[in-house]
Order: sequence, then C-alpha cells, then structure tokens
Amino acid sequence: MKAYMGLTCKVGAYVEVLKRLLNLCIRERESTCFSEQDIFLLFGPIDILIPFSGLKSLDEFIEKAFNPVRNIGAEEDLITKTLSLIVISEGPPLREKPFAFLFINTKPKSLEGVRTKLLTIPNILTADSVLGPYDIICAVKAKDHIELEQTVLNIQNIPGVESLMTSIVAPIKVLPEL
Repeated sequence: MKAYMGLTCKVGAYVEVLKRLLNLCIRERESTCFSEQDIFLLFGPIDILIPFSGLKSLDEFIEKAFNPVRNIGAEEDLITKTLSLIVISEGPPLREKPFAFLFINTKPKSLEGVRTKLLTIPNILTADSVLGPYDIICAVKAKDHIELEQTVLNIQNIPGVESLMTSIVAPIKVLPEL
C-alpha cells in the first residue's frame, strides 16, 4: 500500500516542521527515519509532501505515519492543515527527484486511461491514482520551467483531464539536529 501526506504549515514554520520531520523516526519496526529524499518541500498550496510506500494496511499508515506527523508541533500549531491521499493504483517507484508534482482531476470514466497515458510521456516519473480531492498525483522531471511548461501543456491535451495544479519542488536546506 502507498499513501501521501500533504502538510500546510503556519506561515514561516515550514523550516521547523522539516527539522522535526527529519528527526522523527516514523517507521519504528524498520528503524527507518526520514531523510531529505523522503520529503518534498513544495511551492504551492501544499508546503510539504511525504510519500509512504510499502505499507501493509491503512491501520499501519494511521499508526506509523498519519498520527505522528499530524502531531508535530501541535502545541505551537505548526501544521495548519493535513491532506491524506491513499493510492488506489500505483505507478512506478520514484527513482529520482522530481522538478514538480502535478495534482490532476479527471472525468470519472477517464481516470485509468489518463493515468496510463501519463506514464507514456517521457518526463513523467510516476503517476498514482489516489482517493482524495485529486484523482492523480504525478511526479514530473524537467531541466527548467520551459520544459515543465511543455509537459504540462501535453498533459492538458490528454482527453479526460479536467484540471491540474502544479507545485514545483524546492530544495531542502535543513539539517536534522543530533
């Protein structure tokens, strides 16, 4: 099972949230902590996006990911909003850092066809169908904004795509405290 968590942070608090995420060991059974490769800082309505792979169940996602993450900085209200996206149809694993994530809405009957078509576009790293306010979350590579724009224009021309929101990935310049 795979899922994503999107976090919206209190204004100016994303650095502190990132530090706390990087210091939080969520997957206790595997003794794996977050690294900068596990977390994406975004320019857009969602500040931080975290993909979770290899989950055994929804209960494991809630216990090992959702509850610990949503409670980060609870006393200071550092996280103002959470978004959970449960993957219902997975694309290939993400093997390189994306330039952007696209949050796509489709016509209901076109969902799987759009996802399949997305995976044929060279700059698409992965495309997952999800439960939530979006139908597909898609990771895109690009060498610059011009290449990203061309990819977005290609996606907008896919029959069945209703709307999309683009969030560019920002560099994370936060080191965990030891």
